[in-house]
Amino acid sequence: MVNIPYGRQDITEADIDAVVAVLKSDFLTQGPTVPKFEQAVSNYCGAHYALALNSATSALHVACLALGLGPGDWLWTSTITFVASANCGLYCGAKIDFVDIDPLSYNLCPVALERKLEKAKGEGRIPKIVVAVHLCGQPCDMVAINGLAQRYGFKVIEDASHAIGGRFQGEPIGNCRFSDVTIFSFHPVKIITTAEGGMAVTNSAELAKKMTLLRSHGITRDPMQMTCESEGPWFYQQIELGFNYRLTDLQAALGLSQMDRLQSYVSKRKQLANRYDELLSALPVTTPWQSSDSYSSWHLYVIRIQLGKVKKSQREIFDTLRASGIEVNLHYIPLYKHPYYQRMGFNVSDFPQSQQYYSEALSLPMYATLSESQQDRVVAEIKAVIQT
Repeated sequence: MVNIPYGRQDITEADIDAVVAVLKSDFLTQGPTVPKFEQAVSNYCGAHYALALNSATSALHVACLALGLGPGDWLWTSTITFVASANCGLYCGAKIDFVDIDPLSYNLCPVALERKLEKAKGEGRIPKIVVAVHLCGQPCDMVAINGLAQRYGFKVIEDASHAIGGRFQGEPIGNCRFSDVTIFSFHPVKIITTAEGGMAVTNSAELAKKMTLLRSHGITRDPMQMTCESEGPWFYQQIELGFNYRLTDLQAALGLSQMDRLQSYVSKRKQLANRYDELLSALPVTTPWQSSDSYSSWHLYVIRIQLGKVKKSQREIFDTLRASGIEVNLHYIPLYKHPYYQRMGFNVSDFPQSQQYYSEALSLPMYATLSESQQDRVVAEIKAVIQT
């Protein structure tokens, strides 16, 4: 029987035609398709500026640099996220700390954040940036986080790698109403894909200008940014130490085509999530909680095994499902458990909610082309392993 992955891309003939059209054009990179993709994303989100990059990791990096993060500064983020949410701070020479998760949403907990900020204020180590990760596609409590940012003076990056197509308080994630920059990912398992790629959106002209410069070697052809008059049509200057973080027109063509189906993808994921809720309701598992003021894009569907009510361990359930062709996963290993971060001396007891989550969580297959019969098979296998 064919395995059912936890996530997968959906590539249509329209996507292929869009990429082929670029292959036949004059520009494979640094052409007109990247700006079109950027405009489509900024229009969808209601943000003033959008900047395409070769990954969400690169987008996080240039966002941190544009916000002035550097040696001696602190970046804080959630414990339950991919390593890039924290690594971006290390790339800038900053120090990293973590905030425990909310027990319902699994996002960065505003109460834990406030408690940690108050302590940090007395110690003189308020973070310069807090990266709020919208885990699984459900947005963090951005009103609370923004309120704390105003009170304590830190900047906010929304790591919305899971969350394009979601909404907070009725408005699209990515409008940057409560943050300085929002980051999206277009990896193949995400809502839409460019194969590899990411996007930074912002309402700040200054931040957009800085990130654009850093994206491409720190080079400018804009006479207004140069230190002397142009020496000819060929002239450019490197005015910052930047990076080669550009997205190609081939990738942008794929992303632009996929944007046409973004809303239908999110709607299908929502239907699948509702159906999982119903099918799993009688089992000893905790299904995802959803805030009434948000609309998840459902990148992931994470259940938590109620271990006191089952005879098997999380590992046994995981291994049995994998052996039956259900490619469940676990998102994520708490960052402080990775050897690189362990060497920084984090105390596991500071993150009780994260520890509990990690001992119980499983990510079930979730993607727009998942069929009901495949979903039925997933649930049947879960029932079989849990009830024996």
